[in-house]
Amino acid sequence: MPLIRLVRRTPLPAAEAWRRLTDWPRHGTHTPLTRVTVTPPGPTGTGTLVVARTGVGRLAFDDPMEVTAWQPPTAAGRGFCRLAKRGTFVLGWAEIEVHAEGGGSHVGWREEMRVNRLPRALDAPTGWAGRLLFAHLLDALLRHPAPPRRPRTPPT
Repeated sequence: MPLIRLVRRTPLPAAEAWRRLTDWPRHGTHTPLTRVTVTPPGPTGTGTLVVARTGVGRLAFDDPMEVTAWQPPTAAGRGFCRLAKRGTFVLGWAEIEVHAEGGGSHVGWREEMRVNRLPRALDAPTGWAGRLLFAHLLDALLRHPAPPRRPRTPPT
């Protein structure tokens, strides 16, 4: 499986960088032909299922990912999220790490991915395409502010 590693430094505070990177539906806004849903809706935590559906009509596939580690950043510590790919088409895992650095923050994105039934000889081109896609996504999420999350209120 190709390992993709991306690092960014941003003037954003760690909490804001984290908020932007873990606003899962926004990932679909910046990824072509992709819509992202989250189950259960509401705050992310260990066990949350994030599903990226990519494609059009019958040519679409799901990339379900389960949050297996969730630790938002604190003033003194790093934030860390790990997603395990649970589908049958895209295999692997992804990790996001954010910590305060200077007046902004340091962001790391690591992903190991493989398309099931694709010959290993195509791992290098898959990794190259993944790097391009995830670099674009990471830069777009950090560049464009997300609307503030509203607290959920229980129905009355």
